[in-house]
Amino acid sequence: MRTYLTVMFSTEGNLPSEIADRLQMIGFKPCTGNYDFVYHWDKNASLEDTIYFADKVHEVLKDMGVMFSTETDEMPKLVPEDGEF
Repeated sequence: MRTYLTVMFSTEGNLPSEIADRLQMIGFKPCTGNYDFVYHWDKNASLEDTIYFADKVHEVLKDMGVMFSTETDEMPKLVPEDGEF
C-alpha cells in the first residue's frame, strides 16, 4: 500500500525544505507527478491505520503554515496469484 501526500505551502509558513525534512523523518519520500510525497507501507494498512497516520502527519506539520491532503491505495499486483489471469 502507498499513501500519497499533497502539500500546499504558504509564504507565511516554514520553508518547503523544512517541511520536506519533517516528512522524511516519518518515512515519506519526495516524488514527482501528481503528488509531492509518498509513503510505502510494509503491510496492508487498515482504514484505521491510515487515519492514525494522517493524525501523525498533522502533528508533524502543526504550526508550519501548510495544508495537506492524503490518498491511500493498494499497490498493483506485479504477478497474478494462483488462478488469476
